[in-house]
Amino acid sequence: MNKYKLQHLSNKIPLVMIPVKGAATVTVLVMVKTGSKYESREQSGLSHFLEHLFFKGTKKRSTTLAISSALDILGGEYNAFTSKEYTGYWVKVAAPKLGRAMDIVSDMLLNSQFDEEEIAREKGVIIEELNMYEDNPLMHIEDVFESCLYGDSPAGWDTIGTKENIQRFKRQDFIDYLNQQYGTKSMHIILAGGVKDSDKKIVEKLFSGFQKNPWKRSAPTPDKQKNPQTKGVYKKIDQTNLSLGVRTFPACHAEEFRVKLLAVILGGSMSSRLFINLRERNGLAYYVRTSAETYSDAGYLTTQAGVPREKAAEAIKIIMSEYQRIKEELIDEKEIKRAKEMLIGKSLLQLEATDNLANWYGRQAMMRSKMMTPKEYLNQMKQITASQLRQTARKIFVADGLNLALIGQDKAEKYKSILKF
Repeated sequence: MNKYKLQHLSNKIPLVMIPVKGAATVTVLVMVKTGSKYESREQSGLSHFLEHLFFKGTKKRSTTLAISSALDILGGEYNAFTSKEYTGYWVKVAAPKLGRAMDIVSDMLLNSQFDEEEIAREKGVIIEELNMYEDNPLMHIEDVFESCLYGDSPAGWDTIGTKENIQRFKRQDFIDYLNQQYGTKSMHIILAGGVKDSDKKIVEKLFSGFQKNPWKRSAPTPDKQKNPQTKGVYKKIDQTNLSLGVRTFPACHAEEFRVKLLAVILGGSMSSRLFINLRERNGLAYYVRTSAETYSDAGYLTTQAGVPREKAAEAIKIIMSEYQRIKEELIDEKEIKRAKEMLIGKSLLQLEATDNLANWYGRQAMMRSKMMTPKEYLNQMKQITASQLRQTARKIFVADGLNLALIGQDKAEKYKSILKF
């Protein structure tokens, strides 16, 4: 597993370099510690919209076509993403083209024009992106679940914002948010792959224009509840898409990785308990998966599935029974070993790609005071025991932590009586 080198530019921006011996590619990733959890109700959707606008033209590359053409001619891959707690911009290219890739990324982030005509056009693009998510229950169910979990708070709002906000945003809104949230206090630069020590000079030259920014911190996540919660979104479809989960722990918590392993055992693979029970034995779902999410001050584990409308209650009972079983019975050592080996194998495969490696360290930089290497993460995962898993399961699988989100024709409240241990 590759080690990282942490340095700082003259303006104090941290630079994380992860050299990979023999790598033919390199990824530059700029991470900014801001996202939808950092927004007010009036700003909801601003982080995501701003991410789009960085691709719309700079003083040097005045149009969207000019930027995309400059990136395409490098023959690599590029994109950006906005989440609740961070935003990222990345380019993956052949190692000799790193300097050109960083020149484009720095130009976008430092010199974007925010042309009013481009802003007006992009409103239509983002509204169609929002419509795409809402029309796809498999994608949208995560947002509905987090809304059920966190309610009317920045953590519970959709990252993309609302149509009303998207239509209302003005040029000055983006400039003000950029000046507040983008700068030396909130940024990290990550280089992974075929990088050299001398590449720091290029980074220094290209990113020295960033200044110290005020940086507004995110609002705390409401993470308490007294009774099971439900939320439904009506959609005239034959299938009921559901997400049934519980509150867990934030990043850096001592039991964070136990929750991750529990999710794998419950529904993280084709040999997992819920995949076998819901799909293979009962034929109730095509897709079923359990996942664990961690934020800086909260976390959750949830199982998602698309099931026949008339059998939704049966599916919910099966998920509840597996939650109950995993907190009562010690998991067999063979099953734990299989889950660990799957996690290790998948991690090794993913981290062979320099973009995934950069993303790993970028997320570490955003979420932890001290970054964890993949090797350290996997070593901690290997140490987890059956008794520890049961101990954690007994803490999280409790009635007052249950949340059920539905997309379909049924009301979620009708299933509330099932939500008990």
